[in-house]
Order: sequence, then structure tokens, then C-alpha cells
Amino acid sequence: MAFDDNKGEEGNLGVDASGSGSLSANPDPGNENGNETTVTRQMSESSLYTTEDEDEDDNEAKIQLGPQCTLKELSEKDKDDDSLRRWKEQLLGSVDMASVGETLDPEVRILSLAIKSPDRTDIILPIPEDGKPKGTWFVLKEGSRYSLQFTFEVSNNIVSGLKYKNTVWKTGIKVDNTKEMIGTFSPQSDPYTHEMPEETTPSGMFARGSYSAKTLFLDDDNRCYLELNYTFDIKKEWLPT
Repeated sequence: MAFDDNKGEEGNLGVDASGSGSLSANPDPGNENGNETTVTRQMSESSLYTTEDEDEDDNEAKIQLGPQCTLKELSEKDKDDDSLRRWKEQLLGSVDMASVGETLDPEVRILSLAIKSPDRTDIILPIPEDGKPKGTWFVLKEGSRYSLQFTFEVSNNIVSGLKYKNTVWKTGIKVDNTKEMIGTFSPQSDPYTHEMPEETTPSGMFARGSYSAKTLFLDDDNRCYLELNYTFDIKKEWLPT
């Protein structure tokens, strides 16, 4: 849903403020309280008219993370090493080992999606089971500021390198390809909340109209936790609330 010139994934993994024991992008190493980090991006309306012939995702180098293990196995390793013990305490936080079992693969569920704008009340987007909203999913006002907020829960194991990818087309031409690194998160009973950086919709006669889009939530192993295929409109005004 973004129109952005900056296509790279940003930030390194670090302590995240969205929940205890989680890691996210662009941390402050000296921040012991886990204050929320910010990912900044520069917007340009001219990116609406740019196209890409190749999908950069096919050429991305995959990070080799080493053998995967269950959380119980991770917690039992190197108990006598104080530095590793402190690192695991920071990583795992208050994970209840009795509830995570022996599962290698993490499970991530996107619970809610909302478009937030200072110009109006939040637009809550229902998530259909098949990932294909019927008709026009939402309408954005041209030249308006907005951000996407979503909540999600993590269970079973640590999810490494959770990321958001969004591709937008207008009249069959790719006009935007956005990638955002969200972070690495450990299982916990409370859901995480993440808000994307604020965007500004393009404006003008050529910007208005109908768009199609594909949104993916993936991890470092390219496991897809949610795929959404939908259409949206940019119009002169928001729809009446």
C-alpha cells in the first residue's frame, strides 16, 4: 500500500519495544528499557510512475542461520556460560517453556490490520480466510498521510526476520514494491503490535483510480504466514464514515 523510492530492507536485528524478548530493526544498543525504535523512509510521488521488470526477491541472498532447534533445546544449551545465558534471557524473555512444546517451526498469526490517518477514524480491514477480499478493500484519499498498523501473535518457536512485502500495480503496470523488516520475535501470550512508517498517498489525475496489490508476511526461511491479494482505490476524498 506504499509508494516509496526506498526499496531496501532496513535495519539490523536488535531488541524491540513491541514485546519482551523480541528483536526488531534499528535498535538503540544503549537502551535498556526497550524504547520503541523507528524506521524512517523518504516518500516521493514520482515513485508512482516507476516500474520494475524483475522481482528483486529472487536475487536476495539468504542468511544462513545454522541448525534450527526447539526453544527447550536452546534453553538447555551452554547453561554454564554467563554471557550466553544473559543473551538467551534477553531473547526469550518470559517464554513459558511448558507451553511451547518441541516444535521446530514457528507459527505467526496476523490478527488485525488497520489504516491509521490523522484525517479520519481508523479503517479496520477484515482479513478473509482465503486472503482475497471481495471487491475494493479500502479507499485512500489522495495526498493524505496514513500508516498501516497490525497485530500478530507468535507461538511454538522464535520467528526470525519477519518481514512485510507489498507490491502494487495500476492498469497492469507495477508502480511500487515495498519491503520492510519487522524483526525477530519469541513466543508470548500477548500479541505484538507494529505500525509501519507513515506514508503520503500521491495526488493528481494520474494518481487517482483503481490499484491491485499483493501483500506478504514472510520470515527468513521464506515461510509465508499471510498472503493477501486485493484491490483499492485512490480518490479525491475518503469514503464517508
